Amino acid sequence: CQGGSDSASPAGTMAQSRALLLLLLLPPQLNLGPVLAVRAPGFGRSGAHSPSPEENEFVEEDPVLVLSPDEPGPAADCPRDCACSQEGVVDCGGIDLREFPGGLPEHTSHLSLQNNKLEKIPPGAFSELSNLRELYLQNNYLTDAGLDNETFWKLSSLEYLDLSSNNLSRVPAGLPRSLVLLHLEKNVIRSVDADVLTPIRSLEYLLLHSNQLRAQGIHPLAFQGLKRLHTVHLYNNALERVPSGLPRRVRTLMILHNQITGIGREDFATTYFLEELNLSYNRITSPQVHRDAFRKLRLLRSLDLSGNRLHTLPPGLPRNVHVLKVKRNELVALARGALAGMAQLRELYLTGNRLRSRALGPRAWADLAHLQLLDIAGNQLTEIPEGLPESLEYLYLQNNKISAVPAHAFDSTPNLKGIFLRFNKLAVGSVVESAFRRLKHLQVLDIEGNFEFGGVSKDRGRLEEEEEEEEEEEEEETR
Repeated sequence: CQGGSDSASPAGTMAQSRALLLLLLLPPQLNLGPVLAVRAPGFGRSGAHSPSPEENEFVEEDPVLVLSPDEPGPAADCPRDCACSQEGVVDCGGIDLREFPGGLPEHTSHLSLQNNKLEKIPPGAFSELSNLRELYLQNNYLTDAGLDNETFWKLSSLEYLDLSSNNLSRVPAGLPRSLVLLHLEKNVIRSVDADVLTPIRSLEYLLLHSNQLRAQGIHPLAFQGLKRLHTVHLYNNALERVPSGLPRRVRTLMILHNQITGIGREDFATTYFLEELNLSYNRITSPQVHRDAFRKLRLLRSLDLSGNRLHTLPPGLPRNVHVLKVKRNELVALARGALAGMAQLRELYLTGNRLRSRALGPRAWADLAHLQLLDIAGNQLTEIPEGLPESLEYLYLQNNKISAVPAHAFDSTPNLKGIFLRFNKLAVGSVVESAFRRLKHLQVLDIEGNFEFGGVSKDRGRLEEEEEEEEEEEEEETR
C-alpha cells in the first residue's frame, strides 16, 4: 500500500483490510507478476470517504493489489461520459458523440447511442459484443456509406435494433439473423433489395414508415421466407400501389398516408393471416377497387379506408370484419347489399361523408346483428335512421341536420347506452320524451348545441373544429 497517512485514518485501515482479504481469497495457483493496480474508489486516500454503491467498483489506479495481467480484473471499463451498470446496460445517449466510443464492456447487453452526431460506425466496432441484445442508434447522422456489410454481422444475440431518424437511403445489408424488431422509420429509404431482409428469419416487427419508398423500390422477393414477420408499417411513404410480395404471415399491415389509387384483385391474394389492414388517407376511388380484392382476407378483423375518395362502399368487403372505418370519404349512399353478410361487424364509422336520410333505408343494416357502435356524425341526415340493429349500444349522429326525435325513433334499439345528437337542428317541441322510455340502459344523451339552455348556445362550427382536432390526434397516434 502507498501513502503513510492511510495507516492513520479509517479509510486507510479499510483499504488495507480489503486488500488483505483479496490476497487471502486468491487461488493458490495465481502467479503475482507485473504491476496491475486496482483499488476501491475513495479508499487508500486521505479523508474518510464513504463510497456509494456505484463507486464501489474496482478501477485501475493507486497500487493496492498486484495481479497477473493474464487474469481478468474485477472491474469493467466504461467509455468516457457514458453510464454503465453491472447488468450490462451502457448509456451513451445524448452526449454529442461524433465518433464511436471505445472501451465498451464485453458483457454489454443494452447499448444506447441515440441522440448523438454519429455519421458512421467503424469496422469491427461491435466485434467483441456477442452478448448485445438491444442497440439504439436513432437520431444520428448515419448514412449508407457509414455502414458496411459487416457492421452488425457479429451481433449474434441482437434482437432489437433502432436505426430510425438517420440518413439511410436503403435497408442496410448484413443485419443479424437474430433480429426480432427492426426500426428503420424516418430515414430517406427508397429501396428494399431482395436479399437484405430474407436471412432474418426471426424478424417479427418491421417499421419502415416515414421514408421515401415507392412500390417499385420494394423488390417482390424482399419479404420471402419471413414466416415470423407479423407487423409491417409502411405508412407515410410514396407508395402509388400496394407493394408486391407482401409477407405471407403478416397480421398487421399499415399502409396509410401514401398515394395508392386502387386495390387490385391480387394485391392481398397471399396475405391469408391478415387481421388489421389500414389503407386510410390514400387516393383510392370506388371504380379502382376490384370486387375480389378482399376475397382471401377471411381472418381480417379491422379495415380502415378513411380519408380516401370513395363514393360507394367497395363491393366484396370481408364478412368477418369487426371494425370498419370509412370516415371522410365522398359517400352519398349505402348501396343495397353493401353490408350484406357482415354479421360479425361490431363498429361502423361513416363520419364526415355526404350521406342523406333517403339513402339509408332500414334494409341497409339488416345483416348487422352484432353491431354495437354506429358513427354517422358529420353527414347530411335530416332524420334518425330507421331499422337500426337491436344490438346497437352507441349511436353518434352529431353535426347533421336532424330536426326531430319522434316517439318511435329508438323502438328497434332498446340496448342503447349512448345517444349523441349535439349540433343538429332540434327545437324544444320537436323532441318527444316518450322516445327514450324504453331505453333502460341509456347512460348518455348528448343534445348540446341544439335548443338553448339558460340563454347559452354553442355554434355548430365548434363541433367541426373538435372533430377535426380528434381526427388530427388520431392521425398523429398512427405516426
